[in-house]
Amino acid sequence: MIDWTDRHCRVFHRLLTRRALLYTEMVTAPAIRHGDRKRLLDFSPAEQPVALQIGGSDPAELAEAAKVGEDFGYVEINLNVGCPSDRVQSGRFGACLMAEPLLVATCVAAMKAAVTIPVTVKCRIGIDDQDPEAALPALVEAIVAAGVDRVIVHARKAWLQGLSPKENRTVPPLDYAIVRRLKAAYPMLPIVLNGGIAELASAERLLAADADGPVLDGVMLGRAAYETPALLADVDRRIFGEDGPNADLFDVLDRLEPYVAEHLAAGGRLPAVARHMLGLFAARPGARSWRRILTVEASRPGAGLDVLRQARAAVVAAADAQREWGAEAGAETAVAVTA
Repeated sequence: MIDWTDRHCRVFHRLLTRRALLYTEMVTAPAIRHGDRKRLLDFSPAEQPVALQIGGSDPAELAEAAKVGEDFGYVEINLNVGCPSDRVQSGRFGACLMAEPLLVATCVAAMKAAVTIPVTVKCRIGIDDQDPEAALPALVEAIVAAGVDRVIVHARKAWLQGLSPKENRTVPPLDYAIVRRLKAAYPMLPIVLNGGIAELASAERLLAADADGPVLDGVMLGRAAYETPALLADVDRRIFGEDGPNADLFDVLDRLEPYVAEHLAAGGRLPAVARHMLGLFAARPGARSWRRILTVEASRPGAGLDVLRQARAAVVAAADAQREWGAEAGAETAVAVTA
């Protein structure tokens, strides 16, 4: 989710769900060691709980980066062992580390020794010609021995040779059963399932006990949550069982305005925040106008809160028009039936 789940995105998503754990985009350990840490890692307390995802393969660098992340206030450090991009492979981190379980374990042990917060790993079920039935257990056995606190499994292989990063998100077949078998083998280890989960109904089914295996400890939503963020408005009630209504999307916009105003006052531009909101009204009346206004008008010099309000008004107008049309259609039907 590099360039996607930045701090603006996370503030927006947090307004939709109080309970879901949010993750940063992946930041490399060398960047944390040598780069502008405040720019890379600073975040709003309103985002909590939020986990820092790190990429790297040098145990000392990762330990230092994990400690920096803890000092910034993150509640979890997550080591990425699943990203299949060419850039990641050239740096010897991400999914290519599936081939080096003992190195991953050494990295986990080093990070565990450096911090007091949980250290977790996100991985694939295997890469290229690996047999997932051997590769995934080998990795998990090694990192469990190193003290890993939780494992998030994207239930697909990553083909580092022959598929693009985009294709790797959809082409390799999903294998949820292998993740359930992993949970059966490690009942005390929190295991979270990722991959192909596009709506909350699927998440609820995957979290339920069934004949396929033991109950999983969680599900991770990636692009579905980004592209259709309104589904997050139902998470607290449907997944965490909290009482109360779903988050109201217009109330979310009201509560986001002060954050956007502060961002603009500090010299930021509206598209930095607005781009994460394009899918908020997906499949609802006015969705096209919402996207168009936030894409075109927000990019104009000096664009401010008036653009958000204009986009909101377009959605309200479209919803009102649909209700009016529905009422008229219902009246015509009644006349036709009684005539």
